[in-house]
Amino acid sequence: MARGGINKAVVQQARQVLIARGEYPSIDAVRIELGNTGSKTTIHRYLKELEEQKPAALQGTPALSDTLAKLVVQLAEQLQEEADSCVERAEAALNEHRAQLQAQLQVAQQALAAAHQQQQIQAAALAAESERLNATQSTLQAEQLRGASLNQALGELQLRLTDKDEQIRSLEEKHRHARDALEHYRSASREQREQELRRHEAQVQQLQVELRQLQQGMVVKQDELTRLHRDNERLLGEHRQASSERKALDELLEQRDTQIQGLRTILAQAQGASDEMRRQLQSQGQALEDKRALCAEQGRQLQFLEDQLQNRDKATNAQAAP
Repeated sequence: MARGGINKAVVQQARQVLIARGEYPSIDAVRIELGNTGSKTTIHRYLKELEEQKPAALQGTPALSDTLAKLVVQLAEQLQEEADSCVERAEAALNEHRAQLQAQLQVAQQALAAAHQQQQIQAAALAAESERLNATQSTLQAEQLRGASLNQALGELQLRLTDKDEQIRSLEEKHRHARDALEHYRSASREQREQELRRHEAQVQQLQVELRQLQQGMVVKQDELTRLHRDNERLLGEHRQASSERKALDELLEQRDTQIQGLRTILAQAQGASDEMRRQLQSQGQALEDKRALCAEQGRQLQFLEDQLQNRDKATNAQAAP
């Protein structure tokens, strides 16, 4: 049975017992002999004191034997110290390893408890999932019945959709015919407008040529003034004719407006095309306004020429008077 403490006398007694048995009194051997009682540092200190207190008889031996004995004792102590150090390191490593194992055991126990709790949660979730599955199966049966009803309704809707497609194709065919008619009318209107513009340009060019001829004829002989008057009258007649043509064009535009109004009634779905036609008509109206302005300018030029002719006649008559 281990004792509560040690002293120098106890260590000495244990040392003598070991020597009597023929064993070397090391620190571990002494500690084991003492019943694993006492610290190794204390036992080492007592053993060192006992070595220093050897009998004088031993000190009377030859010097060489004392030196060897001391050397052997020092080596033994050094070996004992190194062994004690290794043991202490091993015990420290063992304690550390034991602490790590205990920590790992604690972590494993915690993980096991968490796994057990997770298993309980999963079992509860599985039960709830089973209930939801049963409810889902019931809902699925109801949805299957509803799906059959919807499929029947879908068949009816497909028949109605087929009828609607036929109606749409018919409307598209009508729209295509109306668009073709509108395009034909546009082409005819464009061609007629181009012809009118070419005729008007030819008339303007003719008037310009005649005006240049009048300007050149003003420097010729007096007898050409009569011809210039006749030309002026002719130009006035052409001007009146141009006015008549302009009036006819206005009437034609009114007729076109009436036709366009009819097309708007027929082609209600072709609003975009009607807008384009309206812009074209506005352009034609602008062109006619330009024609009116040009005719007015020509009238002013003709009036200016008549005034010049009259002034020249007066000057000629004044020069011809005695």
